[in-house]
Amino acid sequence: MILNRDDFRNGVFSRDNHKCVICKTMAADAHHIIERRLFSDGGYYLNNGASLCPEHHIEAEKTTLSTVDIRKAAGINKIILPFHLYSDVEYDKWGNEILRNGERLQGELFNDESVQKILADVLYLFTSRVKYPRTYHLLDSPGMNDDDRKMENEEGFEGKYVVATEKMDGENTSWYTDYTHARSINSGSHPSRNQMKNLWAQKGYNIPTGWRVCGENLYAKHSIHYTMENGNALDNYFLMFSIWDRQNICLSWKETEDWAELLELPLVNVLYKGIYDKKVLADLNKKIEKSKGTIEGYVLRLADEFHYSKFRKSVGKYVRANHVVNNHGHWSTQKITKNELQTNIL
Repeated sequence: MILNRDDFRNGVFSRDNHKCVICKTMAADAHHIIERRLFSDGGYYLNNGASLCPEHHIEAEKTTLSTVDIRKAAGINKIILPFHLYSDVEYDKWGNEILRNGERLQGELFNDESVQKILADVLYLFTSRVKYPRTYHLLDSPGMNDDDRKMENEEGFEGKYVVATEKMDGENTSWYTDYTHARSINSGSHPSRNQMKNLWAQKGYNIPTGWRVCGENLYAKHSIHYTMENGNALDNYFLMFSIWDRQNICLSWKETEDWAELLELPLVNVLYKGIYDKKVLADLNKKIEKSKGTIEGYVLRLADEFHYSKFRKSVGKYVRANHVVNNHGHWSTQKITKNELQTNIL
């Protein structure tokens, strides 16, 4: 149950007998185990709070005292997380994912100046790799799976210039100047990923240090087969859809087009560019549903640049009804069926 600020503080202190859950001295702070700015509702949940003395409160803010240890000391068994975070992932106080090897991924608050200061002692733990965020479904999107999530509203698009690009049925992939990975930072080996590494080796060295190019690995068929016969053969096995700078800002669509030209990388197909218009998008939805399964859907994004922390309100997807990954299990476990290219340049 969500509480107000005073009830949260009083409830946490009462549960913990007004003592620090770590050292049992008198508590001074009702600490938010996960930063309240990550919650859309403020995060004032009893199970997201713990009573701490000044010393351990500082350690918790610095994340040298882990969320796991704080919950254990407070006897909290039910983990409370913001809606967009994953229940099977360990996070530090600021929403940065902690990997099994102890490294941390840069979360949405990582670049905040105040967060950078408080994390000064542990910045060496952070990898420069960034996991591509989960893209929420637009309100009218019918093709949701059990683990998918829908945007609360589309207010972030209203009155704004937007771009709708074809949602490709492949594997989300990030390129850096010195590394490439699928959506998971430690992607396992797979023939289609090996092919992608070959393509990256030809182009990746041109990406500025600290930047990343995101796109779709389309080497292997997932649910949609891209072929000449189906009329949807590909220009390339990697289609770029965004580029991010070292401040974790997704560049504007115009800048994305410019960088795609500089890097000589093809972009995903643009289906619409203009002011956000529900009628135009409704017509696009109908066309997608009539595509006879040759198009998965589209991704709607703001044409302007935006920070990683604003992703959930700046990007959404429409997936056609009855689109499935694979009727016979996950695509990566199946025999590879190559998609077809428009030309033989690759």
